[in-house]
Amino acid sequence: MTNEEILELSKKVSKNTLMETLDIEFTEVGEDYLIARMPVTSKVHQPDGVLHGGASVALAESVGSLASYVFLDTNDFIVRGIEISANHLKSVSEGYVFAKATYLHKGRTTQLWNIRITDEAENLISVVKLTTITLPKKKSNA
Repeated sequence: MTNEEILELSKKVSKNTLMETLDIEFTEVGEDYLIARMPVTSKVHQPDGVLHGGASVALAESVGSLASYVFLDTNDFIVRGIEISANHLKSVSEGYVFAKATYLHKGRTTQLWNIRITDEAENLISVVKLTTITLPKKKSNA
């Protein structure tokens, strides 16, 4: 799959999902990474007007899970997140945040992702670790 095909696929799979609700857009793919961005607006603020940590985690899991999907052979498998941890280091109240997912471990069954969330000035906002698992697709009886 080419980088352009991966970005087109990301638009298709985001329809009618949390990614669409949060306006998450996948912007760049490389040999071993995937980047997405999310606008920081009142839609993703906590009550005091800064980016909600849960929105950051949703962004991180979205980019890490899609990265597992596109970097693994998923014709016979599905990808699920099974563990996530986040450290929020700096707040942001407007603009965009960018999540870059890179592998720490690329196993056949489990994958461990390092996801760095930065703002437009490349300040580190959050560091997230995500573990995904590949599971066999259920065969239909049709």
